[in-house]
Amino acid sequence: MTDFHSRFVGREQGSRALALVFLAAAWTVLAWPWLSGAVTIPWDAKAQFLPQLQFLAASFAKGESPFWVPYAFSGMPQIADPQSLIFSPPFLVLAALNPAPTAWAADVTLYVVLLISAAAMFLWLADKGWHSAAALLSALAFAFGAAMAWRIQHIGQVMSLAYLPVTLLFLDRALSRASWGYGVAAGLAAALLVLGRDQIALLSVYFLISYVLAYWITAQSPGDAVRRSIKPLSAAAITGCLMIAVPVILTLLVAADSNRPSIDLEGAGRGSLHPAHLLSLLAPDVFGASGRGAEYWGPPSGRWKDTGLYLAQNMGQMYLGAMTAVLLLWGAVTGLYWRKGARLYAAALVFSLTYALGWYTPVFQVFHSLIPGVDLYRRPADAVFVIGFFVSVLAGIALNEILSEPAPRLNWAQFSLLLAVPLLAYAGMTALAAETGMLDQAWIAILVPAVTFAAAAALLYAMSGRPMPPMTAVLGIAAFMALDLGYSNTPGGATGLPPQTYDVLEPTTQNPTIALLKQKTKAGQSDTRRDRVELVGFGFHWPNASLTHSLENTLGYNPLRLGAHTRATGAGDTVGLPEQKGFAPLLPSYRSRLADMLGLRYIATSVPIDQIDKNLKPGDVMLVAKTADGFVYENPRALPRVMFVPESVRGDFNAISASGQWPNANPEETIVLEAEPSGSGRKPGEVRITAYHNTRITLEADSPDGGFVVLNDIWQPWWFAAIDGADVPMLRANVLFRAVEVPAGRHTITFTFDALKGATHQLASKWGK
Repeated sequence: MTDFHSRFVGREQGSRALALVFLAAAWTVLAWPWLSGAVTIPWDAKAQFLPQLQFLAASFAKGESPFWVPYAFSGMPQIADPQSLIFSPPFLVLAALNPAPTAWAADVTLYVVLLISAAAMFLWLADKGWHSAAALLSALAFAFGAAMAWRIQHIGQVMSLAYLPVTLLFLDRALSRASWGYGVAAGLAAALLVLGRDQIALLSVYFLISYVLAYWITAQSPGDAVRRSIKPLSAAAITGCLMIAVPVILTLLVAADSNRPSIDLEGAGRGSLHPAHLLSLLAPDVFGASGRGAEYWGPPSGRWKDTGLYLAQNMGQMYLGAMTAVLLLWGAVTGLYWRKGARLYAAALVFSLTYALGWYTPVFQVFHSLIPGVDLYRRPADAVFVIGFFVSVLAGIALNEILSEPAPRLNWAQFSLLLAVPLLAYAGMTALAAETGMLDQAWIAILVPAVTFAAAAALLYAMSGRPMPPMTAVLGIAAFMALDLGYSNTPGGATGLPPQTYDVLEPTTQNPTIALLKQKTKAGQSDTRRDRVELVGFGFHWPNASLTHSLENTLGYNPLRLGAHTRATGAGDTVGLPEQKGFAPLLPSYRSRLADMLGLRYIATSVPIDQIDKNLKPGDVMLVAKTADGFVYENPRALPRVMFVPESVRGDFNAISASGQWPNANPEETIVLEAEPSGSGRKPGEVRITAYHNTRITLEADSPDGGFVVLNDIWQPWWFAAIDGADVPMLRANVLFRAVEVPAGRHTITFTFDALKGATHQLASKWGK
């Protein structure tokens, strides 16, 4: 393909097959700590994604739909959650094959995806005529550098970016060959990228659009280029849209009614990349990001004046290897990136860096207000993912130029600039460490990268302009990159922890707190009761353990939650710490009507419960047991999951949620509806659960006069009700719950979750307005 993205072609391209073998060997070395099981990917990979995967696998094993999860936040539409892994083929395959996937199985699956992505990156660049060594460098830097290494725990974003080289490989072949087959393949890959439904997917889509536009504009005959591309791009667009339409619409509909329908400018700004993080391009651990929180001294931390940022210590890491940094500087000082084949990537890098810096530049405000989709995301620093991609490509462009014959030489001014930038950067790091009193800790983290940078520069100088067998260059690059990235991006507190850290998330765990909760909830289950639990303060990875062990939890860990539930309960993103347990006017204490309605019977806490709930009085909850982890309490007033209630009263749900004041009515005798009251004088009836599954619940009711069947599960508009097989309106009752009005006699009531039907009704309602 001899168009704009084209080639700084070396005279020797080398053997692709052998280079791919070296790529696989380097991947094995770099991924070995995780492949061997010595460490496991920590934090969100376990706290968020592993329980989601285990729920998916358990649902498949039981023959149930995974589209609704009852085990977190009292119930969530899993099909609309971008982090559910439902639309991630590698994890879908794992879930289908393994009914109880372990942490190790999840880690291996992710690293296999990285190998495939790196191979696609190599082939995409090799298709352009690049020297195999240059394509290999870009592939290794991309797959094992910057956020792909330091934020490996953010599995959704890693997966989104992993699909970008695959998409580009198929897209280039589709355009160069006018092939509808490759167009379909490009559409499939792009759809998988978009189905991440995260900020990385958004930025990648904008780059792909720019890529095609640049292809047209810079072609020798733009008109011919457009005409030849109609067939493959149409195939890609149709394929991609068919795959993404439903999931994306579902996510947008849920997000609109969620706890975070959009992120304001200040909220997004708090997730900005601090300019000091740019130093990590040259020294990966200069701020101690791989260690414990107390060892970290970069922004934001106590060593810096208040930055207003809300970032974890690993989120600004940008190291892609010393050789990558040398090549990036070399290409910049020589003006290489102004050339036709490099301009798009250079422009994309400048845009992404400006975007990532967020409120540190005035431009982000324009991005936030004008670029569609930007206001859905809370952390512009996530752009470090795509920054790593663009730097990897630009470094490969520079290496391809250096390996050409004759190799370009630097003039004195260029050489001086190439020398001055790293010297000033390393000197600045040293001065900064000294000023903050951290030089004793940081000096090795500065010295070793500086020596590695010098060694990379020396190796590149030795390779430039000197005839050598192509595979010698490939082997040299592979070995240097593997050694450098293996040492510099070694497993640390943010990327690799001992597997036993996450024992509670193993399906076969013997954890006493989990075992007790499972025993108690199983013993208490009946044809009317399904008790809920809370896990408060045990650590970051505990809240979603309920998905692993099928415990119906009123809380959990997820940044995206149903808005009504969040407002009513005060639920936050997580409850890993005791102080993260939130309350609300409607649920001001565990001694409250809403806690009882939720069926919240067992509360496990890491500290005595009165340190969490200051409103509790003696006797409000009972201590069941003290375990090695903490305390388990029982709320004896927890109500059954299903109730037959003869009467109703009218109430304003928004006012009730805001004030916490319920109408004066017994919830076991009267439900609150937003409709006119009915049922005065009716006799009580009975109801029982006959089947309870993720997306289908069956009840039997019997009453002399009719009344209301209340199911104390979260109301959500994609659930539908039927009586004796005939559809009936599903009522929203008691602010959060589901109900149906039933006539006298014996009846079968079913509640069914149907996301497609529900979304269709929502869209029709919106369009009707």
